[in-house]
Amino acid sequence: MATEQELQSLFNKLDIDQDGKVSIHELFFSPGLSAIILADTGISSPLEFLNKYGDKDGSITFEEFKKVVEEAGNLN
Repeated sequence: MATEQELQSLFNKLDIDQDGKVSIHELFFSPGLSAIILADTGISSPLEFLNKYGDKDGSITFEEFKKVVEEAGNLN
């Protein structure tokens, strides 16, 4: 389980270009961090994660990400 602050910190580390979204490329660039996200959400792959929860452009915002983690019951 993570706090919102910890979740934001993780998201910021993944958002390499700091555009406010995490893309599939950014998820694959940081396999250790993306593994944490996948564990927190119960999804088995970065591509499945973005297809299910991301925007049509293949990325996910922090608010979208937070909602997924909340729904999985992993946000304090």
